[in-house]
Amino acid sequence: MPKDLNNHICDEALFSKAFSDYSKDLHDFLYYKFGSHINPQDKVQEAFVKLWQKCKDVKPSKAKSFLFTVANNLTLNDIAHQKVVLKFQETKPKSSTHEDPEFLMQEQEYKLKLQKAISNLTEAQRVAFLMNRIEGKKHKEIAEVLNISQKAVEKRIYGALKQLRKEIEGI
Repeated sequence: MPKDLNNHICDEALFSKAFSDYSKDLHDFLYYKFGSHINPQDKVQEAFVKLWQKCKDVKPSKAKSFLFTVANNLTLNDIAHQKVVLKFQETKPKSSTHEDPEFLMQEQEYKLKLQKAISNLTEAQRVAFLMNRIEGKKHKEIAEVLNISQKAVEKRIYGALKQLRKEIEGI
């Protein structure tokens, strides 16, 4: 890419050039890394939308790394969400139970509260929390995947726990 004439990529010509230069490579990267089931075309579009939203903060020379980082993170977040959904779908209801109906209703309400509380977490907290609690990854592994420090992972997880405790009584 030529020298940065502007300090940002908000110029339509620069943005258009970035799209034509990077969209195929970004699609191929996502397709090869995660497969077609994550719909790489959508992630490419979402990454470019985020680039346009943050165009004043992104220099043209940094656009490629911004796009790849955003698309990768969007995909990882989507995969983490899908794992949570699948985990809930796998739990089969008991055919017969000795629990009273009131207990079963409270349990269902609790699950709904928990799902709502998790969805209210910030994206960073939710990703770190779910990777730790659902996937069973250690803080160090999460730090490597998200490319952040181990302390940042701990802060995100403990922040998520604190927020969940506030929203749901009895945890």
